[in-house]
Amino acid sequence: QVQLVESGGGLVQSGGSLRLSCATSIRISSFSDMGWFRQAPGKQREMVSVITSGGTTNYADSVKGRFTISRDNAKNTVYLQMNSLKPEDTAVYYCHASGLINDYWGQGTQVTVSS
Repeated sequence: QVQLVESGGGLVQSGGSLRLSCATSIRISSFSDMGWFRQAPGKQREMVSVITSGGTTNYADSVKGRFTISRDNAKNTVYLQMNSLKPEDTAVYYCHASGLINDYWGQGTQVTVSS
């Protein structure tokens, strides 16, 4: 069974940094892409950043220049480095992986940015 386990969320002041990690139970090379989504209270889940198996990255306009996605194939882990955090970044962040047939989601990790 494929599992995605996120960690690294927490409470941080505006302008601070956090690094989220997503560890997978199988080789991340098994996925065509992996990424991070977030959902704030009362809002729809939105894409934050995605990285393909080839290393191509994509970011939401709202996080470009502040967030960086990366992957460590040896550790089967994807990271999201978040800098210059803003209160509007407050949300539950979910790790996502696209398999050949199924999509997979982590349980989510809370990120709260205080002003």
